[in-house]
Amino acid sequence: MALSLSQTRPPSLSHSHTLSVIVPKRTFVSIRCGPRDNRGPLLKGRILSTEAIQSIQSLKRAHRTGVSLSLTLRPLRRLIKSDLISVLRELLRQDYCTLAVHVLSTLRTEYPPLDLVLYADIVNALTRNKEFDEIDRLIGEIDGIDQRSDDKALAKLIRAVVGAERRESVVRVYTLMRESGWGSESWEADEYVAEVLSKGLLRLGEPDLASQVSLKSSILKP
Repeated sequence: MALSLSQTRPPSLSHSHTLSVIVPKRTFVSIRCGPRDNRGPLLKGRILSTEAIQSIQSLKRAHRTGVSLSLTLRPLRRLIKSDLISVLRELLRQDYCTLAVHVLSTLRTEYPPLDLVLYADIVNALTRNKEFDEIDRLIGEIDGIDQRSDDKALAKLIRAVVGAERRESVVRVYTLMRESGWGSESWEADEYVAEVLSKGLLRLGEPDLASQVSLKSSILKP
């Protein structure tokens, strides 16, 4: 016998029945993300290009595996100056001082003369990592100081080397300045630079040179 439709049709819900749906409460867990090491944050506004990031990774990989850094020279030379400077500063931020010096050598070859602020930043990083002998080697590689050098950058370099208490390096910086004509009519001695240098030489046990610096500064004063 065929079943009637009334038997196969599911019972309809009447208006008197109400379905209640229980929605579980969502709980949110606050997660704090902090640095995994002692590196500082990226400076505000600093954006590394893809080429710069790849160069940093290549340098760090070569450093980690013991590959000669000279093999990275060709890729570095393909970078524009702003990217090279970004790579250098990022390596300093991560305390890869040896790699930063390597990038500096490329900058010195491809884009002379260099801003003395870059030298000062590397000296400060080397001091922070107690690599004092590297400071002397770095300053020893400076061929000369251009008369177009910014006085503020020059003062920053002197402060960095004096802060590291590297007497020979401070004397070398002064020698390069003097050979470039600092304190003459062609390159008038800036009063602040002279003060920083004179105090630094005096502090490091070079009173005679400190007097020379003060004299050069006072000669050209009106």
